[in-house]
Amino acid sequence: MNMKKIKYWMLVFVVSFALASCDNEVAEPQQEGNPTMQIEDQFAHVHFGDLLPFEVTVNDDVPLSTLTAKLYFGEEEVSKTIIRTKENGQYAGSIAIPYGKNIPDGTATLEFVLVNTTLKKASRSFDVPVKLAHYPYLILVTADASYPMVPTGKPNEYAASSAFPTTELPAYIKTPVLDGKGREILFGWDDGQGGIAEGTSNNIPFVSPEGGTYSVTFNTRTFEASPFFEVILNGQKMNMVDKDNYQLDIDLAQGEEITFEGLSNWWVDPDFFAQDQDKMTFVPLTGRYRVTANLPLNYLKVEALVGSNLATLQPDGTGAIWVIGDQVGKPSYLSNHVGWTPANALCMAPVGNKKYQLTLVAGETVNASQINFKFFHQKDWGGEFGSQSLTSESGIVFVGNGTNGRDNGNLGIVEGKTLTAGKTYVFAVDVSRGINNAVLTVEEK
Repeated sequence: MNMKKIKYWMLVFVVSFALASCDNEVAEPQQEGNPTMQIEDQFAHVHFGDLLPFEVTVNDDVPLSTLTAKLYFGEEEVSKTIIRTKENGQYAGSIAIPYGKNIPDGTATLEFVLVNTTLKKASRSFDVPVKLAHYPYLILVTADASYPMVPTGKPNEYAASSAFPTTELPAYIKTPVLDGKGREILFGWDDGQGGIAEGTSNNIPFVSPEGGTYSVTFNTRTFEASPFFEVILNGQKMNMVDKDNYQLDIDLAQGEEITFEGLSNWWVDPDFFAQDQDKMTFVPLTGRYRVTANLPLNYLKVEALVGSNLATLQPDGTGAIWVIGDQVGKPSYLSNHVGWTPANALCMAPVGNKKYQLTLVAGETVNASQINFKFFHQKDWGGEFGSQSLTSESGIVFVGNGTNGRDNGNLGIVEGKTLTAGKTYVFAVDVSRGINNAVLTVEEK
């Protein structure tokens, strides 16, 4: 078959296919019928957290499809219920009224949309006043007992006062059920938010500074509660991340005196804090830092920031250098090992002139006989220092190249040598000649 005939038959095929496609197109159904709804205004005394019931009588002269109830706070749709309506008659359902922190009392919009099988619609809307419930009491639930929390007289605040068994009181809070549309609402701890949230029974880490009789308070609108352990850094209250960790992003100046309240016998990191009797000063360059107080370890972890983000090493040598790897950790490599987990990375202290330092004590914060960690541009995988971008001027620590006993960029201790147990070693990375010409020094003090 010659080329002209091939082109002819291809054209015939394309045209035939197009015509067949047009013939097979399904036209949209013409909207028919007359869907109607009968709804009485049943929506009084509504509270946040309710399961609001409704009854709707529907009718049409063609088959119906769905009845949808939608709840709006302002312009935002916050809840929806869909009911299949196969035939005319009365249908019952409920729609959830959300409960959240700091939601003000107001008027929501409840819209009903009825659709038949030809997609013809009917709709009707109601204004629904919604407010926070005023409970006669709340219930504080611990592992061993429950305690009533009664109104204090302050707006939306409740308190339980008792001779609690310990100063630490892990517990969650629940409400009673007020009426037929009410439900039991739980308030517990959300690690992701670092605070109290609705809808969970995870224990809230209440801690009293004193034993004996004390009060536990909770505000059902703001979710503010007490008592909690408090850590104060330079007059600023640190934020609770979870029961073990408190955190604060703060501007600190080199040489600035540092004050802490709420912590005692904590481990002093010499890379970030210099101690002279009772006076503490900040060691690194002036900048913004994230300070995390870990209570079980009595450890203040300090990380460099840019704005609200963790700092990274910049092409000009400013920013931060991070340590990830084995046989290193603060305040002890045994109790708080970094390992190959980026979330555990240590931030080296920026001390000036594009130099970063990590101070370690052999046998305490670093293994005296073997090490296997490396330097990174960020607190994650990505940019890192290898044997092409980092050289060692130390006679004890070498930089691996993949063939000398360590992977490329990983540090190792020279064969036949060890760090001296109890001695302090300052690992310093100097990038003043460029981040691809970094120099490592290790100084014994």
